[in-house]
Amino acid sequence: MNVNFWKTLPKPIIGLSPMDGVTDAPMRQMAQYIARPDITVTEFVNVEGLARGATQMLDDFIYFENETPIIAQIYGIELESFYKVAFIACFLGFDGVDINMGCPAKKVALRGAGSGLIKDPKHAQETIKSTRKALDDFTNGKSMEEAELRPKIITAIEEMYVKYPHMKLRCDENRKNKNYIPLSVKTRIGYDEESVEDWVTQILETEGVTVDAIMLHGRTLRQKYLGLADWNAIERAGKIIKKLSPDTIILGNGDIQSQTQAQEYVKKYEIDGVLIGRATFGNPWIFNKKEENIEITEKMRKDAALKHCEFFEEILPHRQFFIMRKHLAWYMREFAGSRELRGKLMHASSAQDVKDIFNS
Repeated sequence: MNVNFWKTLPKPIIGLSPMDGVTDAPMRQMAQYIARPDITVTEFVNVEGLARGATQMLDDFIYFENETPIIAQIYGIELESFYKVAFIACFLGFDGVDINMGCPAKKVALRGAGSGLIKDPKHAQETIKSTRKALDDFTNGKSMEEAELRPKIITAIEEMYVKYPHMKLRCDENRKNKNYIPLSVKTRIGYDEESVEDWVTQILETEGVTVDAIMLHGRTLRQKYLGLADWNAIERAGKIIKKLSPDTIILGNGDIQSQTQAQEYVKKYEIDGVLIGRATFGNPWIFNKKEENIEITEKMRKDAALKHCEFFEEILPHRQFFIMRKHLAWYMREFAGSRELRGKLMHASSAQDVKDIFNS
């Protein structure tokens, strides 16, 4: 059995925070291409939809060989669906699985998923147990058929093996070596009010399960992304985590704007690392630990934007190109004429359009 990857990662751990509608496979490839974060996490995938056969959701589980470790993030309500989708993630060769208990979107939280689980700690604990059981059952040799995955899901996984053979290789290696698949939770410091000490205690008190890492955003659900992240609350949570479960990794998240700040916050708040979110928009260079102060030129921004478009068309050719426009707007900043260029790029419908606009 292999060693839990969380225990072998050099510290501080500086990772890419999962963000719905942003951190898809093309965006994560750009992060790897430019600077390489220590960990990456997929966009969250709804367990009820995928477990019932919505195979198009598997697009959100696309990853590549250069993403190591890569973590599948999942969210939802139903325990059986958590079990099945965690099992699917194992068969796709993921290094770990993360449960989203932090999404503040109304359509998620009001039905009891994401941050909604903060208000229902007993169900949160059952969710952790169900997910952990799936990871252990995979390691112990249970098949997709025995896990009662739908035939169309099994077929879709086999098709992904053909297109992405590294997934099958990783799956087979994990099964052969009975590798431990770690479980993490990404969450917030509270629901309406900060209650982080009670909340992380309840997570860690899940009977019979060790949560290998907790990724903690320093805002409540009510705050969403308003105000400032409360890093003092993250620090308090970290002290409780290390007291109750010394081997559990604690990563802070919220308002990190630079590599320097990330390094400073790890030391100041006595945590194992951080996840960087919105500061990565159009800025994959933020993960460069050695050259953070490098000047990012207009040419570098244009080259990166075009490369990102090429990744998008290569990886997700069936998706509408307008998805890329927000990324293009994020890249085009901090140089003369960038505002006018952003306006033109909002009409681009292909990587070739982007190239033509840059050359005009």
